[in-house]
Amino acid sequence: MPYRRPPSVQARLDARREQVLEAAVRLLSREGYGGCSVAAIAAEAGISTGSVYQSFSGKSELAAALFRTLVARELDAVTAATRRPGGAAQRVAAAVETFAYRALQAPRRAFALLAEPAEPAVDTERLVFRRAFRDVYAEQIAAGVATGELPSQSPELTAAALVGAIAEALVGPLADGDAAPEDVIPGLITFTLRALGGHDAADA
Repeated sequence: MPYRRPPSVQARLDARREQVLEAAVRLLSREGYGGCSVAAIAAEAGISTGSVYQSFSGKSELAAALFRTLVARELDAVTAATRRPGGAAQRVAAAVETFAYRALQAPRRAFALLAEPAEPAVDTERLVFRRAFRDVYAEQIAAGVATGELPSQSPELTAAALVGAIAEALVGPLADGDAAPEDVIPGLITFTLRALGGHDAADA
């Protein structure tokens, strides 16, 4: 029979893992992946380096878990934005607005998640989550095509192009670290609506 930890032991291990991840979130938000050594994360969490290794096998696993933790929060926020009232194009635009606003509010962290060189395991996670964001947009685009609101197109292809373009457009402002949302987001929304085949306010 395989060994099963007592619930009290598992609860302590789970709490320690959460403590390590939250310390890593704070450190990443200040210093990016470059500052997230295991020793630095341990110091931020107020525990020993050995205690970190009780929760994670090494830096690669920790970096990937950190990425998943943070990007899952962004994905949840973007998904929630697509439930706002309005047509398909407006729902996609709301998702883009939410993604960009949250990124610009935490530029160091967002740059780390989008573009900073990191462990190979993080690059793998980036691909997984790009597809997840694509699927959120694609669902709304497909609904718009089905109702005739949007012209015929491949929802997955358009959504993938949007995910890539929006991320690329944000890299520069995030690297600068001082871009105001009002200087960036209106242009992204206009681009999104035109890419979908809809009309922005200037064209109405």
